[in-house]
Amino acid sequence: MKEINIKAVAITFAIALIIWFIPAPEGVAENAWHLFAIFAATILGIILKAAPMGTMCMMAIGFTALTQVVAPGDAGKSITKALSGFGDKVIWLIGISFFIARGFIKTGLGNRIAFLFIRIFGRSSLGLAYGLGLADVCLAPAIPSNTARGGGIIYPIMKSMAISFDSVPDKPETHRKLGSFLTLNSYYMNLIASSMFLTGTASNPMCQKFAANLGINITWMSWAAAGFVPGLVAFFVVPLVLYKLYPPELKKTGDAPKMAAQKLKEMGPISKNEWLMLLAFFILLALWIFGGALSIDATTTAFIGLTLLLLTSVLTWEDVKSEKGAWDTIVWFAVLVMMASSLNELGFIGWFSDLIKAKIGGMTWTVAFPVIILVYFFSHYIFASATAHVAAMYAALLGVGVAVGIPPMLLAMMLGFLGSIYGVLTHYGHGPAPVFFGSGYVDLKAWWLRGLEIGIVLLIIYMGVGGLWMKVLGYY
Repeated sequence: MKEINIKAVAITFAIALIIWFIPAPEGVAENAWHLFAIFAATILGIILKAAPMGTMCMMAIGFTALTQVVAPGDAGKSITKALSGFGDKVIWLIGISFFIARGFIKTGLGNRIAFLFIRIFGRSSLGLAYGLGLADVCLAPAIPSNTARGGGIIYPIMKSMAISFDSVPDKPETHRKLGSFLTLNSYYMNLIASSMFLTGTASNPMCQKFAANLGINITWMSWAAAGFVPGLVAFFVVPLVLYKLYPPELKKTGDAPKMAAQKLKEMGPISKNEWLMLLAFFILLALWIFGGALSIDATTTAFIGLTLLLLTSVLTWEDVKSEKGAWDTIVWFAVLVMMASSLNELGFIGWFSDLIKAKIGGMTWTVAFPVIILVYFFSHYIFASATAHVAAMYAALLGVGVAVGIPPMLLAMMLGFLGSIYGVLTHYGHGPAPVFFGSGYVDLKAWWLRGLEIGIVLLIIYMGVGGLWMKVLGYY
C-alpha cells in the first residue's frame, strides 16, 4: 500500500460519485456526463497523488468499461472503445521516441554533446549556462522525455560543474557562487527546448491529438517552424534576464572547458555505436522534416529509427523491455487520450465550449486570446503534472477559443507551447522540476519568485514574437 494514499483515493472516489449523481446539464448526454465524472476524478487523483498515474489510468479503464459509458448497452464495444487509445499512432510516436532516447544515454552520445558545448562556451558562468542549454536544445528533437533529458543528462553534468567550482549543495553559503544560477537556468532551458519540437516533451503529441480532434492538423514540421523563432529568442533572452535577476557570484569559469576536455578524453574517441546513434538521429530528423512529401508520418519515422537501432545492436530488445518510463507513458497517455477524445465524440467538449462562449461571447478574439492564454498559464499553479493539465484543459480551451473566432492554428500552437513553459512557475510544475529543485541549490521562495518573473518574460516572448512569427508563416 506504499504507493496508495488512502485519504486521497477516498476524496477522488467521493468527487467522482458526486459528479456522477448530479443530473446531466441540459444539452449533455447522460453517458457523456458520467464519462466526465470518471475523467475529472482521474485528473484529480493524479493531482492529489492518490496513486501512481498508471494506477489511476488503469482504474479509469476499468470503470469506463464496467459502466459502458462510451458504448451504452454493448459490453464488447465498450471495452474495445476503452482500450482504443492503445491503437492511436500518437501514443506510439511518443513511446518509441523514449526507446530512441535510451540510445543517447546508453551510448554516451548525449554526455559527449553536452561536454563539447561546455568546452566551447564554458569560459564564463553565462557561457556555461548557454552551453548546457544548447546541448538540451540539440537533444530535444529525439528525446521526448524532458525528465530523462534534463535529469539524466544535463543535471549530472551541471551539478558536477558547480561542485568543481566549490559551489556545493551541502554548503548553503556557496549556493549562489554558481549552483543556484545554473540550476534555474538549466531547468528553464529544458522547458524552452521542450516547447520547440513536437517530440520535445511527452505532452506535446497529446496537444497534437486533441487539436486533430477539432480538425486542426499539426505536423512535426509545422510545430518546429512555429516554435523555432520564439524558442530561439527565449533561449538567448532568458539566461541574460536570470543573470541580472539572480546573478552568480562567480563570473568567470575558465577551468570549465579544461574539465570538459578531460571528460571527453576519458570517454575516448567516438565509438561505433555513437556513430550509429548519430546516423539514426539525422535520419529521424530528415524524415520528420521531409517525410510528409513521401507520405511517411512521424510515427512511421519513429519505427524506422527504432528498427535501425535494434538491427545495429545499439539497442537490444532487453533495453526496450526495461525502458519503464516508455511503457508507463504509453499506458497513461493512451487512457487520458481515450477519455478526452471520447468526451469530444460524445459532444461534451462542444457543449462546454458553447457554454463558455456564451459567457465571453461579447469579446473580440483579440481580447479572448490573451484571456485564454493567461488562464491556461497561471492555472498551472494547481497542477503537479503538465500532462494532467493538458488533458484537463487543452481541448476545452481550444474549443472555446475557436468558437469565439481565435485563429485555430494560432491558439492550438500557443497552448501547445504553454504546455512546456508554464513549468517555470513551481518546483513541481514539470517532470524535471523535482530533480533540479532536489539539488538544494535554490530555496522555495527564490524558485517561485524567479519562476513568476521568467514566466512573464516567456509569455511576452511567445505571445509577442511567437504570435507575429506565426502571422509571417501564414498560420492565421
